[in-house]
Amino acid sequence: MTKRFWNLFKVSPVVLAATFFVANSALAAEVNEQVTNVGELSETQESNEMSQVTSVSQFSDVQPTDWAFQALQSLVERYGCIAGYPNSTYRGNRALTRYEFAAGLNACLDRVNELIATATADLVSKQDLATLQRLQEEYSAELATLRGRVDGLEARTSELEANQFSTTTKLVGEAIFAVSDVFGDTRAARGGAPTQDLDYNTTFSDRVRLNLLSSFTGTDQLQIRLNAGNIVSNRGNDALGTGTGTNMTRLGFDGDNNNAIVIDKINYAFNLTDAVRVKIDATGGELYENVNTFNPDFASSARGALSRYGRFSPIYRQGQGGAGVTVTFNPKGAISFSGAYLARTANDPTLNNGLFDGDNAIFGQLSFQPTKAFNIGLSYARTYQTDAAANTLFQGTGSIFANTPFGANTRTEANNYGVEATFQFSPQLAISGWGGYTTADARTGANAGADADIWYWAGALALKDFGGEGNVLGVIFGQPPKVTGGSIKNVAGNTTFDDSTSYHLEGLYKYKISDNIQVTPGLLVIFNPEHNDANDTEYVGTLRTTFTF
Repeated sequence: MTKRFWNLFKVSPVVLAATFFVANSALAAEVNEQVTNVGELSETQESNEMSQVTSVSQFSDVQPTDWAFQALQSLVERYGCIAGYPNSTYRGNRALTRYEFAAGLNACLDRVNELIATATADLVSKQDLATLQRLQEEYSAELATLRGRVDGLEARTSELEANQFSTTTKLVGEAIFAVSDVFGDTRAARGGAPTQDLDYNTTFSDRVRLNLLSSFTGTDQLQIRLNAGNIVSNRGNDALGTGTGTNMTRLGFDGDNNNAIVIDKINYAFNLTDAVRVKIDATGGELYENVNTFNPDFASSARGALSRYGRFSPIYRQGQGGAGVTVTFNPKGAISFSGAYLARTANDPTLNNGLFDGDNAIFGQLSFQPTKAFNIGLSYARTYQTDAAANTLFQGTGSIFANTPFGANTRTEANNYGVEATFQFSPQLAISGWGGYTTADARTGANAGADADIWYWAGALALKDFGGEGNVLGVIFGQPPKVTGGSIKNVAGNTTFDDSTSYHLEGLYKYKISDNIQVTPGLLVIFNPEHNDANDTEYVGTLRTTFTF
């Protein structure tokens, strides 16, 4: 018995490595692994945890023909001191250090001591104990070092727990520094020939966001976002004759509240079942953060496209800033469906406001991803706005006429249809694009009963790891929302629509300085701004630096 037991340890040292992970893997994972959310923490720990097996046949990767099969069989079935991974594997070919062997030996010694204490059978002889004692003496230094390392890890863990920000909440920050300027001869006019010079100064502005992300179950998330910024929109005010005269030159991250800190987003997301994900927005709800926009390389306001239109299809701006709920069915499947309802004035109890009587959007999207490389979506949104001039059909994306085709004080209903797709040709090359059609109807006002047809489209190309790992060279080209037809009458009684066609061309280079700093220079070119070929081409040069922490 003594010789056989000693040979088990000599010929199969790798079998003892697994026991080391029984006592120490979860602790090591907690201290050394970096995770992005509480859910990832639980997944990391689960993947490292091991469990005791009672038969060597429970290991899917251990066969009777393996050279160490008998050694494993004896240690498992006779002494019960071998553990396996949750997926029923043993992984016997992995490397073994002396520390791991010492830990495994110590685990088996503990098991033998339990057997001796029970005294139910003569399982261990004096010769066996003498052999184990020699092993323990041989690895006494490693065992002592291991105990010191575990004690140190426990001390560090206790210190982190005592001084952490919260047991459930993480603070995630983001800061943008932006230098921007606009170039061109004249300021865009909505119709006819422009009459004003384009006077614009170089600006240096910022936006800061702090996200408090909390999880209570590991799969849910409560988000509270604090926002401050002073990035003035490029569009300007028609009456004052300032700015570019068009929304088409807007940056994708603009917003000016004089750097006053406001809570602009509160929401809670959770899994209703494994196949149903629910997100409830109390304020600041945005479809483009709740569903797939099919433009992964450019959708982010901080790390994506520089322009507003270049981020994603305008259909995802419906109901922007409202409160409501988004439900996604089969979110990880090849075919998934998302439905949402957002109300922009849900907190206002006055007439023609509230959760159901005010501005609202009903949204649905069907996504199909037959392969990892290809993904396509079909989208629909039904919107109601009590005053389209105040809120605009596309939230300031596209021509002014396309956003407010019926003028002020007009209740407007609209049906929005969209198709979006992305294709990953290779790890370094991806294309994406979208097209959309909106039919809007005026219910009140001077144009009551009139309708408007609006079209838009765009395509994007991303060259990844261009000039270095993590860098992206991007090009975006398209036509912003344009009124192409309908029954809107001008003051002369004639049907009116956007006369010509504007084109959006954007080039940018996302340069990764580090995991936390990205610099993005780029140029936005708008041909025929406001769909008016009498307007001169306008150029927007921007240098954006994004810090994440």
